[in-house]
Amino acid sequence: MTRQDFQRYAMEVLEGSPHHKMSHYVELMISSVVIVNCACVILDSVPSIHADYKEYFHFIEVISVFFFTIEYIMRVWTLGLKYGPTEGGAWRGRRGYIFSPFGLVDFFATMPFYFHFIMPTLDLRILRVLRLLRILKLSKYNTALQDLFGAVYSERRAFGSAGFLLLIATVISASLMHFAEGHEQPKYFESIPHAIYWSIVTITSGYGNVEPVTMAGEIIAISTGFLGVCMAAIMTGIVASAFATQLSRKKAAYAQQLQKAMEDGTLSDEEKASLDKLKAQFGLTDRQVREISPT
Repeated sequence: MTRQDFQRYAMEVLEGSPHHKMSHYVELMISSVVIVNCACVILDSVPSIHADYKEYFHFIEVISVFFFTIEYIMRVWTLGLKYGPTEGGAWRGRRGYIFSPFGLVDFFATMPFYFHFIMPTLDLRILRVLRLLRILKLSKYNTALQDLFGAVYSERRAFGSAGFLLLIATVISASLMHFAEGHEQPKYFESIPHAIYWSIVTITSGYGNVEPVTMAGEIIAISTGFLGVCMAAIMTGIVASAFATQLSRKKAAYAQQLQKAMEDGTLSDEEKASLDKLKAQFGLTDRQVREISPT
């Protein structure tokens, strides 16, 4: 195997190609390391556990940083073959990964360890939070989070409209509560900015942790809580609709690719591999594929 063949093989394995069984095992290994790491970060924040097992946690962190660093370097190196010289060359593939959301997550999954050597006085709690970003690496192997981001982006106008309505409701509710309860409870409703906190908490959770003492305040609190339920229903409907639309688009794209491959009446090995890759990329189940495929 030549250097270029190995580079291409490593790229396909890391990118989750269905051609290689090793891709599945690599995904499992990376996911396992991420889960162990996040569990260690969480447990290490408990003072009593940290005192007894800090050496073990440090050892796991060092091994994990080494593992994630090798993975990051391998991805940057192998993706140099993603595009040919006429398509932008090696730099296009590497740049696309380095500045992609997944590339940035992979970068910040390792940097906290090195930041501690560069800036020893940096607050360890900040480093702990940055290390927990590694859990986002799991989204690379699960389409659920990707579908969520895609759904939110596709319905960004609807979310923007709902957010604008929420802003108006928050300001009006806070203003009314300030005038109704400001003199009775100046600690919480002394001004409209003070009341905005109560309004946001009430809309999002149904209870703003402050009991109104006037009849007008009680009516406003009930109305604000009911408004929060309505806003939650609107947001839920938007997300559910966006998820359904996202799945329909994936099925349509797969069906179009399948129809194109079946134009000559047969599926070649290359076409089957391309469809398998598309199936894995879209996260379609075997049942969904059977429903799409002609009988």
